[in-house]
Amino acid sequence: MKKNVLTLLVFGLFATAVNAQETVKQEAKNVGTAIEKGAKATEKGVKNGAEWVGDKAQKGATATKKGVKNSTRWVGKTATKGAKSVKKTAVKGADAVADGYKDVKADLKK
Repeated sequence: MKKNVLTLLVFGLFATAVNAQETVKQEAKNVGTAIEKGAKATEKGVKNGAEWVGDKAQKGATATKKGVKNSTRWVGKTATKGAKSVKKTAVKGADAVADGYKDVKADLKK
């Protein structure tokens, strides 16, 4: 009877050890699969992030180019208007000085 109980205990321990080994193998496989999926997700995220950054950088460069072009055009127009305004004011000022000179000259003759 002792021999049968010991045999049963040994068999039970052996079965438990085999089952534990299979469980460890399965868990190791699950961990490996999870790591692989995580690595693929990270790779995809990094790739998408790089594409997004490249796209935004390109759009930013295009917007900057357009902004510089428009601002250059605006500065040119404003400078032209300013120059015309200064020219008109200078002509009016010169005319006013000439008129004043004529008035003074006429007053001196009297």
